Amino acid sequence: MLAPCEVAVKCVLPAVRAMIAKKLMMKHKLKQVEVARLLGVSQPAISLYFRNRRGKAIDLENESDITNLIENLAASLAKDISSPKDFISEFCEICTTIRARGLMCKLHKTFDPTIDIEKCGICQL
Repeated sequence: MLAPCEVAVKCVLPAVRAMIAKKLMMKHKLKQVEVARLLGVSQPAISLYFRNRRGKAIDLENESDITNLIENLAASLAKDISSPKDFISEFCEICTTIRARGLMCKLHKTFDPTIDIEKCGICQL
């Protein structure tokens, strides 16, 4: 059995990073190298996020509550007012919201077909 956090690490975390990276580059006009430093990843990873080659396992673009959380986190990073503790807390809030809304359930089912997503409810706890 695959734990929900494992699915989040494989699929959700890259998708959220990709959205944050795009916000930082498009809205806040940061360079890929700067974004990479802020997110703790390599510049080539940022390039892959920006070109939609990585971080596309789950589409969160139409989820307004998620995009608002991501915009807030990106703004904090761009203004350099996000401490490491704040960053982790906000990132975890994004992931928790995604899980609580059931947005990850179908992905989880693809990794573990034995899960009955109609009866699971683990992420809503």
